[in-house]
Amino acid sequence: MDKIKQPYFLVIGLGASGVSMAKFLSTRGKNVAATDIDASRANIAGELNRLGIKTDIGFHDQETFNRAKLMVPSPGIPRANKFIRTALSHGVGITCELDIFARYNDLPLIAITGTNGKTTTTTLIGEMLKACGMNPFVGGNIGTPLVEHLMNKGKTNVIVAEISSFQLDISKRLRPDVGVLLNISRDHLDRYENYKAYEKSKWSIFKNQGPSDKAVINQSIKGFEKALKKLNSRVFSFSSNMDTLIECEAKVTSKKIEIKTGNLNHRIETTRFSELKGSHNHENIAAAVLSCLALGADINGILKGLETFKNLPHRMEFIKTIKRVSFYDDSKATNTDAVVRALKCFKKNIILILGGREKSTDFSLLANNVKKSVKAIIAIGEAKKHIKQTFEKTLRVLEAQTMKEAVQKAFATAAKDDIVLLSPACASFDMYDSYAQRGNDFATHVNALEKK
Repeated sequence: MDKIKQPYFLVIGLGASGVSMAKFLSTRGKNVAATDIDASRANIAGELNRLGIKTDIGFHDQETFNRAKLMVPSPGIPRANKFIRTALSHGVGITCELDIFARYNDLPLIAITGTNGKTTTTTLIGEMLKACGMNPFVGGNIGTPLVEHLMNKGKTNVIVAEISSFQLDISKRLRPDVGVLLNISRDHLDRYENYKAYEKSKWSIFKNQGPSDKAVINQSIKGFEKALKKLNSRVFSFSSNMDTLIECEAKVTSKKIEIKTGNLNHRIETTRFSELKGSHNHENIAAAVLSCLALGADINGILKGLETFKNLPHRMEFIKTIKRVSFYDDSKATNTDAVVRALKCFKKNIILILGGREKSTDFSLLANNVKKSVKAIIAIGEAKKHIKQTFEKTLRVLEAQTMKEAVQKAFATAAKDDIVLLSPACASFDMYDSYAQRGNDFATHVNALEKK
């Protein structure tokens, strides 16, 4: 990259969030440069160059980092990246999408984080608010960068944002009107120093809130009572654990959710929502309802949005039944806690397709649930040897080199009324570009079974 004479913002990573950030900063009159080590991003360089944005594609130049006024890394790029770390040692500043968004946003914000259930809950809140007559912008980690709203505000009157721990790590300014913490379980330990650091990242969504703000929190999260003492916001809690010590606004049981807040006392029959299986999804419903109520939405509109909601793909998605064997795609389950939640939905007679790229994954955390409900495991991806070592003394473990082979072996192993469940507990990037591509491949090969 040629030397830029004026101070510039350096956008690092040109996925969807990085491209949107570069364009947004350019529209605000900022001097912008962008860099991505992935040579396949070359197709976007021309478009950015025409906007006056200088680009380094297929490599990083340390001098480009060191001369920047501010670095804006995409969420997937850790602060520990060697180019970023060196630039920080040279006094270069760092900021993030959340803080830039917070600076320019003037609308109410509901921000949702948690290890599992973020996308479902974020989408559900958006649908509930629409049913209440509002015009939400739904974005963030869910796929649409938040700065897209800043470039095209339209008639939007509320922001609903899925927020990952990676986004929270650098943020200093984020202050949601309603912050939501769904759950915390072991994940991304390949990125964090330890589990405590990951927990701290999740809880930081509330750090800038004041007395006028609201916090919607799962009361079952370990350390809830201790963390509560540090919050300045008004707390609305929910729980499916009947042993919780503190009275909560939403109690989740196997058949209903009891909402009690202010003058409102309402019961939601969860048996009516067959697509949203399991206590984890019922917790997501409770969190979504409380979030909308905290923003001042009407319960009748909220319930209308819930009634029409369809579960998202690759989250306990039923594919089909072939010769009385049912197939479910839970490809979004990229950590062990998500797999435990899936196993509890069926309880027994499961052939589990497990594996992919590990994230310092401890598969032994699945042991109790696997012993109770799984008949056999089909191990795939980079983790298959680790999976076999963990479970081969407990039950039958078969290895498969491809998804096609995994589906065929699962079907051959299954008996009538068994469940074949793709719930990998791993990232997809050893074999696929995304969990969605993995789930689609699973469905393709399931559908092919019927043609044989």
